[in-house]
Amino acid sequence: MSKLTRTTRLFIAGVLIASLVTIGNAGVAGAQNGPSSSPAVVAGTPGGARVVDVEHVGGLRYLVDVYSPSMNTVVPLQIFRPADTSAPRPTYYLLNGASGGEDPSSNWPDQTDVESFFADKNVNVVIPRDGAFSYYTDWIADDPELGRNKWKTFLTEELPPVINSSLRTTGTQAIGGISMAASAVLMLAADAPGLYASVASFSGCASTSDDLGRAWVKLVVEARGGGDTTNMWGPDGGPEWIANDALLNAEKLRGTPLYLSTGNGLPGFDDTLASARIAGDVPALVNRVLVGGGIESITDSCTRAFAGKLFDLGIPATVNFRNGGTHSWAYWQDDLHESWPMVAGSLGLDK
Repeated sequence: MSKLTRTTRLFIAGVLIASLVTIGNAGVAGAQNGPSSSPAVVAGTPGGARVVDVEHVGGLRYLVDVYSPSMNTVVPLQIFRPADTSAPRPTYYLLNGASGGEDPSSNWPDQTDVESFFADKNVNVVIPRDGAFSYYTDWIADDPELGRNKWKTFLTEELPPVINSSLRTTGTQAIGGISMAASAVLMLAADAPGLYASVASFSGCASTSDDLGRAWVKLVVEARGGGDTTNMWGPDGGPEWIANDALLNAEKLRGTPLYLSTGNGLPGFDDTLASARIAGDVPALVNRVLVGGGIESITDSCTRAFAGKLFDLGIPATVNFRNGGTHSWAYWQDDLHESWPMVAGSLGLDK
């Protein structure tokens, strides 16, 4: 799978675009709490980003709405507080994939053990539940279908001060993401040097401006989201496509600890009828193996190219090329666990 020719990879991308237009979003995709456990509703600066609502779901989990001035909208967040809130703690931002986590079938809390995994860890976990098909980037124009997207501004400039103030954090943060967001987190870190203590990228495609990378972006934004990539980064091959290509801008990631992972598209342990996520559904399994497998074969190729570029530049990275696995949540849950020692170390936490 990892040695597919460029022509074959582009053919797979084309088939996937056609498939996803038809299929849509069908399945591919003991604490000590002090009085400061609940996020504070902070005023923020006049007209600036601010917390506008907090709902305690239960345990360490909160739903928090934050107003974004750049997008003139309220962004919903899922937040998990640290096991011990008696002292300031760092923050781990986790981004969802193409759907932005806007539905239960495609977000970290509903599809993984993120809540129980972090229950004994002293870190704030912040998960936006918005941004579908946006690439979590700043679009150059509003889009008739996807609206106004200024996610780089929100995630790197507006949100961190609000989180640091309302959660009383240490001011240190890391970021991770899957699929679409696995690509986005690399450029968010590259464009905001020193903001993130580390970056974890699971099943993404760092390149955006070559033929394969551009096909991957259009698969997400246009085929699935109905948006127009011209409103995102201008005409194909233009300067914004190049500016948002993490492979071409890899030098900007020097000094930031990186964790990269991907499967190779071949069926893995969770790609069976016995899987709890498949539950004996034959069409769902076929979709997972064909579409999810095809997508993961592309991320495998992309990740190998990016890892090779980092090696050539002498930029260290932890890379996990899994022996199997499709583009699906069971593998990203494992990635979350396996990457945590690196992320925790960057945040000054015990592993």
